[in-house]
Amino acid sequence: MNSELYLSVVFWVIPIYLTAFALYSVRAVKGPTIPDSVLAIDSMSYDLAAFITILSILFHSPILIAVAMVLALWVFALDIYVAKYLESREMGE
Repeated sequence: MNSELYLSVVFWVIPIYLTAFALYSVRAVKGPTIPDSVLAIDSMSYDLAAFITILSILFHSPILIAVAMVLALWVFALDIYVAKYLESREMGE
């Protein structure tokens, strides 16, 4: 693939991700409940992992894929932790 195609992909992908990050940030700060804020942060983190993967393809850097996988696993662990916290809080334990 040529470099012009890479630049066009980045040209279209970056504004989409910036718009998504802005919307997720608003939901994370303004979310009416804690699960809404957690979901917004999760979505932002998974989108960041996907964007890092796109950059790894663009820069031909396999280490970035490992970084994206670690980020995705960390966010998944955060989901489990928050879910257990919210469940125990609701049950009164």
